[in-house]
Amino acid sequence: VQLQASGGGLVQAGGSLRISCVGSGFTLDNWAVLWFRQRPGKEREEVSGIDTSGGASYYNSFVRGRFTISRDHAKSTVYLELNRLTPEDTAVYYCAAGDWQKWRWDYWGQGAQVTVSS
Repeated sequence: VQLQASGGGLVQAGGSLRISCVGSGFTLDNWAVLWFRQRPGKEREEVSGIDTSGGASYYNSFVRGRFTISRDHAKSTVYLELNRLTPEDTAVYYCAAGDWQKWRWDYWGQGAQVTVSS
């Protein structure tokens, strides 16, 4: 049971990317999902989260207004749209599945590298 993030890449400052998170060995539909990131030399940060239904979401202040989280139950996929990227957004982005009410994240996976050039 694990998650897989994909869709990362190299983009110029001001550009956009969409990264995706899917479950391997289980369906993501029954879980809340939180995106984290780890920038070079920095602590891991919470970025954005979405509850099971998709009706509630969370954004860290440093991405609010630039990133959008969504989920597609038909594809059992959670997306994070990254817009107006800056070099400070360069990081490995990970998704985790867990409990929205308890804010506990039980399942993790490999991340997706996002690199923003200036």
